[in-house]
Amino acid sequence: MEPLTVATLVADGVAPFEFGVLCEVFGLDRRAAGGPAFEHRVVTERPGLVRTNQGFSITVELGLDAAEGADVLCVPALGTGPDALSPAALDLIRCAEARGAWLISVCSGAFVLAAAGVLDGRRATTHWMYADRLAAEHPAVTVDPDVLFVEDRRVITGAGTAAGIDACLHFVRRVAGAAAANVVARRMVVPPHRDGGQSQFIETPLPAEPDTSLAPLTAWVLEHLDEELPVESLAARVHMSPRTFARRFRAERGTTPAAWVTRQRLLRAQQLLETTSLGLDAIAASVGFGSSAVLRHHFGRVLGTTPRAYRATFAGRAPLRQAG
Repeated sequence: MEPLTVATLVADGVAPFEFGVLCEVFGLDRRAAGGPAFEHRVVTERPGLVRTNQGFSITVELGLDAAEGADVLCVPALGTGPDALSPAALDLIRCAEARGAWLISVCSGAFVLAAAGVLDGRRATTHWMYADRLAAEHPAVTVDPDVLFVEDRRVITGAGTAAGIDACLHFVRRVAGAAAANVVARRMVVPPHRDGGQSQFIETPLPAEPDTSLAPLTAWVLEHLDEELPVESLAARVHMSPRTFARRFRAERGTTPAAWVTRQRLLRAQQLLETTSLGLDAIAASVGFGSSAVLRHHFGRVLGTTPRAYRATFAGRAPLRQAG
């Protein structure tokens, strides 16, 4: 893949963590490890010192002209007010969208994209604390407060803070493939894909006492992935109706029981592909997918690659052993 030019737009009040996420994903050269190639530029309207919202400043040497023609334009958290960016910076965003460049926002950076008008008619997200405000101030935007990120026609909006990592890894997966995204994720020591949405991080009135937690059940499931695991039988193990169990599971895990089980099976299959010489049918059976065809289906749908391609990329990074 030819290096993509990624420009990150900053201004006074920029949040260091959200800015750092963009620098970490796009600013480090990971090609030697099989990672993607990016040329990262940090730009601002008036080059020089840019104040962060944490009481220190960063030095930015490039002006807005360095972002003209960029393949990707990123906006970290810059505040939620209408004057977070100048008219010239907003015009830069509009021009990027008009020429078909990718746009990525992190956390409250969605307010900047909305102020530029590029979210009108699109789905978007932001930090759950600000989702209602974004929807009220920009009624032409369809705000989804329950997800970690949204992609809508080359515009990706990430939810609060660390969800910016999820949004950026999704972009890497889209333009460079799952293997490249896994390289970035491994270097950052984060999962390449997280299930669930923001609801799993929001306070919930449901009790969290040890005797009501589903942790013992999920631990048991991980030891029995090769078995049939219908929701009805899982609910019975914790003495709940299927409906109550599904509601409690989503509250604790941020996703449905079936989706969580499928994801755990896929993660176990990835581990076996990396560390054993088992055939695809044997791996599929051992993780509960039943056949290599089902295994390939889930790899393609979730990871955007095939089991054989995944093994070719990652086998050998840990010692191969014959399982079972």
